[in-house]
Amino acid sequence: MLGQDSSFTHHASLIQETFPVLRFTSFRRSFSGLNNLWTHPFLRSRYGIAVLGGLLWTGAFPRPQVAGLAWVAPGLILAAGIGKGAAEQFRLGYVAGLTHYLTMLYWLLLIPYRWHGIPLGPAVGWLALGGFLALYPALWMWLSSPSEDLGEFGKGALARNWFLRTGWAISGAAIWVGWEMLLARFLGGFPWCLLGVSQYGMVPLIQLASVTGVYGISFVVVWTSLALLSAGLLLIRRPTIRSVWLGEIFLPLITVAVIFNIGLRHDHTPEPVRTVRLLLVQPSIPQTVIWNPDNEAERFQELLRQTDQGLSNRVDLLVWPESAVPKMVRYDTNTLNAIADLGKRHHVWIILCSDDAERPSRREPPLFFNSSFLITPDGELRQRYIKQNLVIFGEYVPLVRWMPFLKIFTPIESGFTPGTHGVQFSLPELDLRTSVLICFEDVFPHLARRDVSPETDFLVNLTNDGWFDETAEQWQHALTGLFRAVENGVPLIRCCNNGLTCWIDAQGRLRQIFRDDRGTIYGKGYLLADVPAASFGPQHVLTFYTRHGDWFGWSCVGLLVAVLVWKIAAMRRGRKV
Repeated sequence: MLGQDSSFTHHASLIQETFPVLRFTSFRRSFSGLNNLWTHPFLRSRYGIAVLGGLLWTGAFPRPQVAGLAWVAPGLILAAGIGKGAAEQFRLGYVAGLTHYLTMLYWLLLIPYRWHGIPLGPAVGWLALGGFLALYPALWMWLSSPSEDLGEFGKGALARNWFLRTGWAISGAAIWVGWEMLLARFLGGFPWCLLGVSQYGMVPLIQLASVTGVYGISFVVVWTSLALLSAGLLLIRRPTIRSVWLGEIFLPLITVAVIFNIGLRHDHTPEPVRTVRLLLVQPSIPQTVIWNPDNEAERFQELLRQTDQGLSNRVDLLVWPESAVPKMVRYDTNTLNAIADLGKRHHVWIILCSDDAERPSRREPPLFFNSSFLITPDGELRQRYIKQNLVIFGEYVPLVRWMPFLKIFTPIESGFTPGTHGVQFSLPELDLRTSVLICFEDVFPHLARRDVSPETDFLVNLTNDGWFDETAEQWQHALTGLFRAVENGVPLIRCCNNGLTCWIDAQGRLRQIFRDDRGTIYGKGYLLADVPAASFGPQHVLTFYTRHGDWFGWSCVGLLVAVLVWKIAAMRRGRKV
């Protein structure tokens, strides 16, 4: 019978290729009209679906920041690979990942560095980083996509067995978390906008991060997405049973509802015993000006004038962002004296960023650091923290000793040396303790966690995102860092060169955001923030995540490794996986 209708035969075979055990004996007319669309080679190859999935994935983040797209994208990406061979699945996952990372990280192209007038370095960096990061979702696609032969499950078993489908969806979510964990660590790590970050606005849901880290949010989103995919495929297979999809999404929906309920009970901010007033200065210095030594004196004086205006109010702690101070505060007497005078006149503690240097011995060249300093109201340099996670090609050039030509891709002349440990700044006069994260260190869950103790009142992030002009990068950075507050149960203070200067409470709410006269987050000005402090101290109970770390994430890595070993072993036995 099917042989008499070539149009329906073509479409039915295509759907069976997507989910091999499907057999259709009805709805022929509704499918035959799609014949012309599906005969397009690009769509038949599934790459169009992979590209669309990558675009939806990007759309869940700023901009356009539609959080609901994150619940659809993983399932759509995986749908592109169902029934394909291992190599094709990997390629489809790579295309989806490449589409996502190149569109989300577009702002790398705006770095104002040119080689003979050509943005060679930014373009190479954009393509190289996107191409590397795309390997992770490609691995996920290969490890998670079912094939025509479902191995030990038996051919077609997944489509017939609810328990196997549920296990498949859960394992796919766990493997996704596994690659996010590796992404945060391998080659220095780049956990930028992990999938769970897209749900920052769902405050009750994201309280789960205090137990599992942001990875638990990613898990729930991917699990639900794969359950939706399974429900959709079953609707195609059994179109006459309208409620068939309920069994697929029931368990993840119940799980989300329970998490929401628990989160609502914990989603409250206790009345603070006292607050500390912070002055967060945003100088909005263009990156080209920061690189120009001729403007150093002028921009430093402007920073002092801007700060003086803010200090007309009562302030306990003054905070300057990364790259605001042009000279080394430890070695330039004029700079240190000006800052000390500021502190003495207003009796204010100061946290700032400054380059620093030390010579290990007389025979060795000096080592340079990206550092943060705590300065007392008397002008004393009390404590120093050295940045631990450096930006590749932004703060160091790998292998430059053997491949000096790599320096044409970056404007930096010499690299920094990373620090080895965190430092908790102590302000005894204010009965205050805080830890500093410099630049993109606030995107690393495991790094921020190590800097939180029962005495920590809040975290401070000092960053300069002026490299990327006025783009979505500032929002992406801030929302990624937001989860460090939830994970550790302490507020996060962000002081930035050109946005997003703000403070975030311990539940992950954006409490105050600096906006300039234009209403944007990018301009010049300052933010006065009253942040709760004394509600912590001895009564501050560390979160489960702070105490136990990435127990959930490492469990998912273990599953990823187990599935990888099984896949490789099956391939060696000549089986299609």
